[in-house]
Amino acid sequence: MDFSKFEQKIGIDFKDKSLLKQAFTHRSYLNENPSLAIEHNERLEFLGDAVLELAITEHLYKTYPKKTEGEMTALRASLVNAVTLSEVALAIEMAAFMLLSKGEAKSLPLDGRPGTKAGQYILANAIEALIGAVYLDQGYAKSFQFLEKFLFYKIEDVITKKLWIDAKSLFQEKAQEIEAITPSYKVLAEFGPDHEKTFSVGVLLKDDLIAEGKGASKQEAEQDAARNALRIKNWQTK
Repeated sequence: MDFSKFEQKIGIDFKDKSLLKQAFTHRSYLNENPSLAIEHNERLEFLGDAVLELAITEHLYKTYPKKTEGEMTALRASLVNAVTLSEVALAIEMAAFMLLSKGEAKSLPLDGRPGTKAGQYILANAIEALIGAVYLDQGYAKSFQFLEKFLFYKIEDVITKKLWIDAKSLFQEKAQEIEAITPSYKVLAEFGPDHEKTFSVGVLLKDDLIAEGKGASKQEAEQDAARNALRIKNWQTK
């Protein structure tokens, strides 16, 4: 696998090319190719996770001096989840360079495939491994610059759309304050195979269905339903 095009894509020329290859190497690939003298990316992922959290914390602290600790914690959580990180990985075309078993490779969004939840986690973990590799090869400053270019810009969108707010908690707070009712949630439908389900959930005030939401888990669907209910009720401001 020639990673030079990927290096050009992210604007980083690795001194130790083996670190870059390791960042893309999934455990399943080595299970199918046990004779290869390379490591999988899990140790780099562990390191990259710590670098990522520190860099985001530093950026939030310096950029938003009026945000409280709780607000910054929620904003940070919105950036380090698998959905956001996998989006960044897709944007820099990591999927095309991943070293995976034949079975795991089918989970990635490549060659017209939509990708699966498992593929999303593989990419999210891989970008953390990449951050760890950049840190070891180029240092913290370069890691921070990489995140500034490919991740931090998402913060403004998160703030504008209030994606950092716990929608369920806010909807319950507003419903109790304005209507003296505690919301309830009900699964309306389930789609897809057991390993890749999509849930449709409704949020109710007493017997009235206020909004519906969808997600890959019941929790995700409930949050989506609560966000939609906040918009319908015009209760979005905290």
